[in-house]
Amino acid sequence: MLRRIADHLFWTARNLERAEWRARLVDVNYHLLIESFPRDTQPWTPLLAIFGETEAFKARYADADESSVLNFFVLDLDNPSSIRNCIRSARVNALSLRHYISSELWLDLNTLYLGAEEWTPELFTSPGVFAFFADLKNSFYRIAGISQSTVPRDLAYDFMQVGIMLERAEDVARMLDVKYHFLLPRLDDVGGPVDLQQWAAVLRSASGLEAYRMRYGNAIRISNVIEMLLFDPAFPRSARFSLDQLEVSLTRIASQAPEPMPKSVALGELAAFFSSHQPAELIKSGLHESLLHIQEGCAAISDEVFQRYLLID
Repeated sequence: MLRRIADHLFWTARNLERAEWRARLVDVNYHLLIESFPRDTQPWTPLLAIFGETEAFKARYADADESSVLNFFVLDLDNPSSIRNCIRSARVNALSLRHYISSELWLDLNTLYLGAEEWTPELFTSPGVFAFFADLKNSFYRIAGISQSTVPRDLAYDFMQVGIMLERAEDVARMLDVKYHFLLPRLDDVGGPVDLQQWAAVLRSASGLEAYRMRYGNAIRISNVIEMLLFDPAFPRSARFSLDQLEVSLTRIASQAPEPMPKSVALGELAAFFSSHQPAELIKSGLHESLLHIQEGCAAISDEVFQRYLLID
């Protein structure tokens, strides 16, 4: 497969996954603000800090209020990582893939793109923030289902999976970091009713609350939430599951390379991190630092993938 095609496949899938997780991260922050009293005078600023976009935001907006942050994360065409721009980028990359993806996948992606081109700030008042993100999440679910049902399990599928799973592993760590930043000003509330309510909101935003209750019951325990979202090899949105699937796809890609490819060093190091740690240990030693380590590990894997398979000389 040409590197150019592999690059388009990778970025089509990764941009769609990024758009979905940015929507989830905004959604979890909104849930946290609705369900518990914010202690920060600007409770939307954690999202900016987590994505490293504080300066870019301040360059164009005076205050980090709900309206401005929603516009920046969802609609802003001057923000390269806004949800609208991620959808645009996915569609641009998919234009070169008409012979590699199904017509059903192209049709649904193009429909999402055309809808996003008509988005306006009024969507956050009618039908409202909850309804907007619920509809958007359903669109991403539909595209994911079509992709899984219509794309053959060949190199095209594997390069798409690499993009999806890299983004997913990184962004579940980012989502947990939203909770960390939201809670940071009042560490004395850890384990209290408000804290547990917030963790339940995190699970909902990862579509994991029902799965959590089936496994652990109704009681929300922080160590169980961390175990499910980071370490669970069976939950589709956990970091561990994503890395396992990533390894499967990279192994298949390497097996079809003209020359033998060594295993990813960065992926091996991150897998060793998960094998040698437990949820309670991460919480005790510093969850924030561990989440940053996971994000940095994903970035290192992405660099390896780019150098091996996507770099065009």
